[in-house]
Amino acid sequence: MRELYRQYINILKEELVPAMGCTEPISIAYAVAKARATLGEEEPLKAKLEVSGNIVKNAKSVTVPHTGGMRGIKSAFAAGLVSRRPNAELEVLSALTEEQLPEIQKIKETFDVEIVIPENARIFDIGVTLYSKAHTAYVRIADKHTNVVCVQKDGVTLYENLPQTEVKTDKSVLNVADIVAFADTVNVEDIKETLDRQIEYNMAIAEEGLKNEYGANIGKVLLRSYQPDIKITAKAYAAAASDARMNGCELPVIINSGSGNQGITVSVPVIVYARGLHLSKEKLYRALCVSNLVTIHLKVGIGTLSAYCGVVSAAAGAACGVAYLLGGDGESIAHTLVNALAIDSGIICDGAKASCAAKIATAVECGLLGLNMYYNGNEFYAGDGIVKKGVENTIKSVSRLAHYGMKETDKEIIKIMLDSD
Repeated sequence: MRELYRQYINILKEELVPAMGCTEPISIAYAVAKARATLGEEEPLKAKLEVSGNIVKNAKSVTVPHTGGMRGIKSAFAAGLVSRRPNAELEVLSALTEEQLPEIQKIKETFDVEIVIPENARIFDIGVTLYSKAHTAYVRIADKHTNVVCVQKDGVTLYENLPQTEVKTDKSVLNVADIVAFADTVNVEDIKETLDRQIEYNMAIAEEGLKNEYGANIGKVLLRSYQPDIKITAKAYAAAASDARMNGCELPVIINSGSGNQGITVSVPVIVYARGLHLSKEKLYRALCVSNLVTIHLKVGIGTLSAYCGVVSAAAGAACGVAYLLGGDGESIAHTLVNALAIDSGIICDGAKASCAAKIATAVECGLLGLNMYYNGNEFYAGDGIVKKGVENTIKSVSRLAHYGMKETDKEIIKIMLDSD
């Protein structure tokens, strides 16, 4: 059991890391900055950017932070080329200044960048080749946002770590029963720093989203349109954080399973409920262990990117966290999760953009409905659509739907997005 405990701690620390801006364009910027550092002193003259369709989907419409509101793939490329801070990884753009905006704009408008979608690309795949007068540099990131798998200069491999050999904690050890047992018994000092950062960062961007104008202002719409109660407040804060993040806010978030929107969704509703119910910080830490680990467990089978909207799994995880706050045991958390997944597993991912905030609000609503169903003596049963007997079997059904069943849906979504508006 001690080994399982260590693995769960490591999973939280590996997955709950900071990122500024939507993680797909930031990953492009990171790859570009690393290629620029590899190239050396000579100025690059042109570039080739090889990206999978899912990267195009999630970088096409979103605002890149610290660029004065610029959007899209070429903006991310230009910002990464100017930043020259590859060691900052997903905070690669955090030190850009207003004085550098003209340079970023010029590169975006004039730099020769060929953007292609390779047929054999992995679901998450970014390759950057920079060409100077005398040299070339190539960097490839695959499967995860900071997982550099190849670095080359002038055709010579300086570093290689094939995608399937990435070393991270084995997440197959996750299951709902053990997650709840871990939350019950964890020494909070072992996870306090990780979760304090999640609470601080993700609530700060939620408050920013409610304070200022971002995107479609979904968070504000919720508070203005409905009589505020704890459920509306939880939805509004989570949506407002995404309003800000998708539309250029320069505050970082703590991600979950590679996604800032998932990191927001899995944490903010739980934090709002804990504060609204005046529960202890320790209870909040334990509930966040449940919400984060349940979401990571779901995402293992779903995959990093797919046509299955990631905030659905994150909101289901958040509902499990709220169930824990309310005194729920393993059985009530399992039923909450099954109910939530049965309600809204059809929401598609059509890229990162302003409407993600509305999807978060919808998914949180569905997650809390799944929770309230169980506490009112109602649930979905095996044979109701994709629901199977037992929570782990239902998770396998959702993984199968998202990873295999929605492959063609994903391709069609990308085609639709690449059609002229």
